Amino acid sequence: MTDPLLLHSVTQWLSPDFLVAKFGVACFWLGIVLLFIECGLFFPFLPGDTLLFAMGLFIADGRVVILPGGKVVDTVFCIVVYIAAAFLGNVIGYEIGLKMGPGIYERDGRVIKREYLDQTRTFFDKHGSPALLIGRFVPIVRTYVTLVAGVTEMNRRKFFLWSLIGAVLWVIVITLLGAVLGTTFPWIGEKIDLVTYGLLAVTVVGIIVEWLRKRRQAEAADQA
Repeated sequence: MTDPLLLHSVTQWLSPDFLVAKFGVACFWLGIVLLFIECGLFFPFLPGDTLLFAMGLFIADGRVVILPGGKVVDTVFCIVVYIAAAFLGNVIGYEIGLKMGPGIYERDGRVIKREYLDQTRTFFDKHGSPALLIGRFVPIVRTYVTLVAGVTEMNRRKFFLWSLIGAVLWVIVITLLGAVLGTTFPWIGEKIDLVTYGLLAVTVVGIIVEWLRKRRQAEAADQA
């Protein structure tokens, strides 16, 4: 049986309330690193959406103060810096994919899983260049779509354009959503942990649904 104290000691690190109480404004700077890693270094389970939402909310309710000048200055600064982190992460992922080439599909590691690459390649083939924008809002795809763009030798200028548009929209929408909802409905700030777990649950459910779909397809192929 799982030790409740051990479980709590692990899950508390997913709690924005716990993190902001423990580290304060350092959470903002840590967020830069997390976004960069999620968007470029193939770790698809980092809480990018949750981070943006929580940071927008914490700036709006005054729990995080980054610069002198008030909440508007902090919000704008946060958005600009996080856009840069997300975009630069994408660029690194693209360059890695470009250098590694199609041979990467022959590997099936713990981090760069062939299943994730196949799912992302299908998504990329279906949507084309706009996949870099749409994929920002899709967990796992967000992490691997830049790698696939590099492997397929997508035009660099086109990649930069669509990646930048995606980064701008993703960061602005999710961060401002946290700020607006946190200001309009103060109880959200008090229940931010539940919101966090809810966002994580949506991600997990999406992964499970996709896994079941792939499993049914495999079973149907075996029976054919």
